[in-house]
Amino acid sequence: MRDMVEIGMGRTARRTYELDDIDIVPSRRTRSSKQVSLAWQLDAYRFEIPFLAHPTDALVSPRFAIELGKAGGLGVINGEGLWARHADVESKIQQLTEVAEKEGTEAAVALLQQLHAAPMQADLLAAAVGEVRAAGVTTAVRVSPQNARALTPALVQAGIDLLVVHGTIISAEHVGDGEPLNLKTFIAELDVPVVAGGVSDHRTALHLMRTGAAGVIVGYGSMQGATTTGEVLGIGVPMATAIADAAAARRDYLDETGGRYVHVIADGDILTSGHIAKAIACGADAVMLGVPLTLASEAPGRGWYWPSAAAHPSVPRGAVLPYGIDEERVSLDQVLNGPSNDPFGSLNLVGGLRRSMAKTGYCDLKEFQKVGLNIRA
Repeated sequence: MRDMVEIGMGRTARRTYELDDIDIVPSRRTRSSKQVSLAWQLDAYRFEIPFLAHPTDALVSPRFAIELGKAGGLGVINGEGLWARHADVESKIQQLTEVAEKEGTEAAVALLQQLHAAPMQADLLAAAVGEVRAAGVTTAVRVSPQNARALTPALVQAGIDLLVVHGTIISAEHVGDGEPLNLKTFIAELDVPVVAGGVSDHRTALHLMRTGAAGVIVGYGSMQGATTTGEVLGIGVPMATAIADAAAARRDYLDETGGRYVHVIADGDILTSGHIAKAIACGADAVMLGVPLTLASEAPGRGWYWPSAAAHPSVPRGAVLPYGIDEERVSLDQVLNGPSNDPFGSLNLVGGLRRSMAKTGYCDLKEFQKVGLNIRA
């Protein structure tokens, strides 16, 4: 039974939970972390770790996507970001971070909007895709629902392996000024698998699964500095509840189709290895990481981070904030695999997840989704 509370006469609301509101329950069995597998498979593509990088220019350059791919994860290039608009992206990012440091976040967002006002150039984006593809790792690019129909043909021609149709909030059908984007028809016409999101409730997640998407992104990439869920739109569902609801939709869709499994990817409020473990425990198959990867020296933002929605020309929903500039930046490999000297879970993310699974006796991600959970009082 849903936990409903009365917020006023005749108006009720559901009680929901953040990842910080829950804890994983120990079991009667433990195992060696060496016996734990973090591998998962999305359509035809196998990944050794359940980590995707949030599609922001602060993180994902072609070089970063290659390094994360070689480490077993997936870097998602923002197909509407700076790599599609400027030939000298690194200098633009340096300019952006200097403005953020000297003039503050509002000036940085204004510059980000200005940089995104430059027209998209198909040849620049194709070059970025080609660089990642040439390295032999899985190539993924993010497009918005508004621009998916226009941009996808060139991306497919460039050789992408996965298409990510991603917005802060999307649905199975996007109604715009022109012809609506019906994701079911759109996906059926493509030869590449599609991951779609974000969503935060059971009904919308189930609708997206029925479009034929191979994966559904749950959450808004929310964090300090991403303002979709509070200040700007007032929309939001805490991540623990959102993941659990999407996992329930996955189960319902599995029964409905007689066995078609759609992966749930959590994208929001995941800052430490403990958050990653809780997200998987709530039912996610993988997580999309943003802030935790800012410590990596390969990240082009040099410790600064902003979500892709921060560049919206009229309603920006995110800030340009420093997360790793005061910390000693390390290699992506150390962020993922350690060694770590940080006792708070920001380094050795893979090791933290492995040990959480091992300490509760589970050997793979699907089994770990069955672990017991507590709600903090």
